[in-house]
Amino acid sequence: MAKRIDEPTIIQSAGNKPKRIEEFVGRVNSGTEGVSVARMTSPPGWVEPGQMPAFDEYTLVLRGSLRVETRQGTLDVAAGQAVHAPRGEWVRYSTPAPGGAEYVAVCVPAFSPDTVHRDEG
Repeated sequence: MAKRIDEPTIIQSAGNKPKRIEEFVGRVNSGTEGVSVARMTSPPGWVEPGQMPAFDEYTLVLRGSLRVETRQGTLDVAAGQAVHAPRGEWVRYSTPAPGGAEYVAVCVPAFSPDTVHRDEG
């Protein structure tokens, strides 16, 4: 049976500035372990620690621009574009451009603080 999700759970973010994470589907809001779906809103100048997650992350940028750093290079992902960060590869997200960004992140399996493997810092 289909189940409506009426509202997200706000999740605490990592990084140098506050970022809003609204989890609609995932371990916290719906008890779903196989996938998480969250809307993120990050301010200009936000940067989070690098990470080597044990999940694939698919990100669709809705507004602004998201910077995605990897060991192979840097991608700037604009509104209307998406990026896939494969599990087990180092990645760091930031929003250096004015205006920040709004984006949807889908993690498979679902995001977990225990499986994100953030850099020490």
